[in-house]
Amino acid sequence: MFDVFLYPVSAILWFWHKVFGAVASPDSGVAWVLSIVFLVFTLRLLLVKPALSALRAGRRMQALAPQMRKIQEKYGKDRRRMAEEIQKLHSESGSSPLGGCLPALIQLPVFFSLYWVLRDFTPGARSNHVFDRAGVESFLNADLFGAKLGNWLSQPASELAAFGTDHVHMIAVGVPLMLIAGLATFFSIRSGLNRQTATAPQAAGITKLMMYLAPVGMLVSGSFFPVPIGVLLYFLATNVWTLGQQHFLTKVVDREEEAVRQGGGPVPPDGSTLAA
Repeated sequence: MFDVFLYPVSAILWFWHKVFGAVASPDSGVAWVLSIVFLVFTLRLLLVKPALSALRAGRRMQALAPQMRKIQEKYGKDRRRMAEEIQKLHSESGSSPLGGCLPALIQLPVFFSLYWVLRDFTPGARSNHVFDRAGVESFLNADLFGAKLGNWLSQPASELAAFGTDHVHMIAVGVPLMLIAGLATFFSIRSGLNRQTATAPQAAGITKLMMYLAPVGMLVSGSFFPVPIGVLLYFLATNVWTLGQQHFLTKVVDREEEAVRQGGGPVPPDGSTLAA
C-alpha cells in the first residue's frame, strides 16, 4: 500500500547515512543512529505545514464547540435538521469537520513507510529498496553500546549471540529508549489536555486515558514484540520531535489568535480565520 513512499524514504535514509558515514565509519552505530534521527527530522520538517493546518482546524472546532452543543440540545431528536444546522455553522465560520483529519491522514503513509523501511533491514535480505546487500549488512552489524540496531529485546538468546550481542546489552539500551519515548508521548498528550477539557470534556476523557495507555503500549510492544532497536530509535526521535513541535506550533497559533482578537493580525497562511 505504501510502496510509492518506501523508495523516497529509504533514499533520505541513504543520503544521511552517506553524510554521517563520511564523518564516522559507515558501519558504525553512530552513523546509523544519526541517520535514523535525521531521517525522522527531515520527514517531520516536511510535514510541519500540514501539522499547523491541523492545529488551526482543531482550534476552530474547539471554538465552535459551545454552539455545536446548543444545536445538539435543540435538534437532538431531529437528526436531519441537526445535520443541516451543523453544516450551516461550518459554512458560516469557514471551518470543516475534516479540517483536522486530512492533514493527519496525509502524514500516515509517510510514518508507516519510515517504520517499514527500518523494519525491512532483515537477515538474508538482498536489498532494502535503495540499499543494496552491503547496506543491509552494514545496518545489521551496527550497534549502539553493544545492542545491535537490527535486533529486538524479546529475541532468543541464541539468535542475539549469532549477531554478537545479548539480552543484557539489548535491555540496557532498549529500555531507556522506550522510557524516554514514552515520557515524550505522555507530555505531548498532556500539553493539549487542558484546552480540550474546557471545550470537549468527553473527548478529553479519552485523551486522558490515552495519555497513560500510549506510553505503556510502547513499553509492552518494545519488550515483547519484534521491534528492533533501530525502530525504537525512530519512536524516540519522532516522539521527541512531536513534543517540541507541538510546543512551538501552539505558540504560533496562540500568537495568531491574539492578533485576530486585537483586530490587526494577518490571516494565517492557509487562508483560515481563527475564532477567538
